[in-house]
Amino acid sequence: MTVHDLLGIGLGPFNLGLAALADPLPDVDAVFLEGRDEVSWHPGMMLPEATLQVPFLADLVTMADPTSRWSFLAFLKETERLYPFYVRESFYPLRSEYDDYLRWVAERLPSVRLGQRVTGVERGPDGVYTVTTAAGHAWHARRLVLGVGTRPALPDSVRAAGGPAVHTADYLPAREQLQQCRTITVVGSGQSAAEVYHDLLAAGPEHDYDLVWLTRSPRFFPMEYTKLTLELTSPEYSTYFQGLPDATRARLLREQRSLYKGISGDLVDAISDLHYRLRVQGHGPRTTLVTNTALTGATWDGTAYDLALHHDETGEDFALRTDGLVLGTGYRAQLPDFVEGIRDRLRLDAEGRPCADASYAVDVTGREVFVQNAEEHTHGFVAPDLGMGAHRSATILNAVTGREAYPVEKRVATQTFGVPEHLRAHPTHEPQEVSA
Repeated sequence: MTVHDLLGIGLGPFNLGLAALADPLPDVDAVFLEGRDEVSWHPGMMLPEATLQVPFLADLVTMADPTSRWSFLAFLKETERLYPFYVRESFYPLRSEYDDYLRWVAERLPSVRLGQRVTGVERGPDGVYTVTTAAGHAWHARRLVLGVGTRPALPDSVRAAGGPAVHTADYLPAREQLQQCRTITVVGSGQSAAEVYHDLLAAGPEHDYDLVWLTRSPRFFPMEYTKLTLELTSPEYSTYFQGLPDATRARLLREQRSLYKGISGDLVDAISDLHYRLRVQGHGPRTTLVTNTALTGATWDGTAYDLALHHDETGEDFALRTDGLVLGTGYRAQLPDFVEGIRDRLRLDAEGRPCADASYAVDVTGREVFVQNAEEHTHGFVAPDLGMGAHRSATILNAVTGREAYPVEKRVATQTFGVPEHLRAHPTHEPQEVSA
């Protein structure tokens, strides 16, 4: 029986990055299992002109090892795209070429096993984990990394209503059918919802539909990219965030939505410009944009949805009938069913979410089971950020090897989060009495 040092389950960008960084380490025997037969990244949103919202340096490995053979630049060189990318003069790769890059890495890494859908995990008395797959194969390892990603989140009322509602994750396969509708409603104000709205708006003149865009946010806000704000994606802010009370962390995540759930400024401008162009060309557009509006209920009668809506600022309730419905309502991290056999060994909070420590371990020993992109509630909004993926992978590998396999930056920000130590050492002086 072969017992691996490390077994990764799921092969999105984060576990694939972990596999790439583990590849050159002589003291890590790793294997990574993926249920699909091919690696693909958000195929339902692979719009031809869409780009990443992070620079190419936020690839699988560069921020941990700029010399890695698995970097995005190495991919461009091997595929003869390096000079065209250089001439293009943009730090932001097309989403489609990033998807090509992930597939290029996955096809070449010897530790990757595709078509291995995991169905169960058990831990033996010897401390070895046995991972079984749908095909009946058993894999054995001393440590696990859960990287199964997040699942599309749908409002409860829409899920209960049934009908053909589409999450943005599945937009492209549903686009042609949606364009046969009389009214299409897009819900949400993040990047994915904006991309879908822009795509449907551009195609509007060729089809006979009205287009509605609803968001509970007070405006269609751009994602903030100012440099001091970007420092909130630093290792030290994540460390600071981990030390805050649960209630404070939850409040901050709500308040920081514009930092990671907004729309790129270029796309906001492109939508406005498209509105103007369509008006000049005499095409309308037949569209309505409504902010401050919460979706409070939904029913499906076999033909269309009746949406119950509430305007937060005016306090009015109103309704909308639509036969096409696209939901840009985000994603939710959820422990997969196959961990049921080891659930009693995982540290979970009151909501059943894994409690990741500083090294992203979630088991009772703090050194056997790790998570990727399931720790937003403990580590902050950087959990799904591609730019922090290599840092997290390096941290996990350092914990697995018990050595500094990859140097990890501890301070990169200009600002200090929390009370500076040198100020804590000098308490505020008592006010002096001033004589008349």
